[in-house]
Amino acid sequence: MAPRSGCPINAAVEALGDQWSLIVLRDIIFGDRRSFRELLNGSLEGIASNILSSRLKSLVAAGLLSHEPAERGRRGRYSLTEAGIQTLPIIVALGNWGLDWRTGTPELRIRQQLMRDEGPSFLDDFMDELRVRHLGAAPARPDAPSPLARLQAAFEEQSRNAG
Repeated sequence: MAPRSGCPINAAVEALGDQWSLIVLRDIIFGDRRSFRELLNGSLEGIASNILSSRLKSLVAAGLLSHEPAERGRRGRYSLTEAGIQTLPIIVALGNWGLDWRTGTPELRIRQQLMRDEGPSFLDDFMDELRVRHLGAAPARPDAPSPLARLQAAFEEQSRNAG
C-alpha cells in the first residue's frame, strides 16, 4: 500500500504509527516472542487477539516482519526483516523519551537505562544479534556477550533488588 504522501515521516508513521504495532515489535525484539500465542500471552499491556492478528498482518505487509507458516503440530513463527531490525533505534529513542518524561517501574526502566548508558555501539551489537536470530546471519562477534542476555540480566537483578 502506498503512503498518503511522499513525506518520509508520514510513510514511517503509516508503517509503525499505532501503539500496538510498536508494542508487538518491542515484544519480538526484546522478548524474543515469535509466535502468535507467545505474543498474545506475553503482552504486559494485554493486547486482544483480534488486534494482535491485525497488527501482525500489517507488519508483514509493511515488510517489517516475515511469517513462516505453521507446519502440522507446530506454531507459525514471525521474524524481523532487516527493515524490522532497523526499527530498534526508533524504539530506543521512544524509550529514552519515556525515561525522561514518563514514570514507570524500576525493573521495566532498567533495560532502557542500560541501552542509554551503553550508547550506539550497544545498539549496533544488538542489531547484529537480531540479524543472527531472525535472518540467520553469522555472528559478527561470536565471543562478545549477548546484548539481549545483558538486558535480561539487568532486569532480573533489578527485580531481585525491588523484591
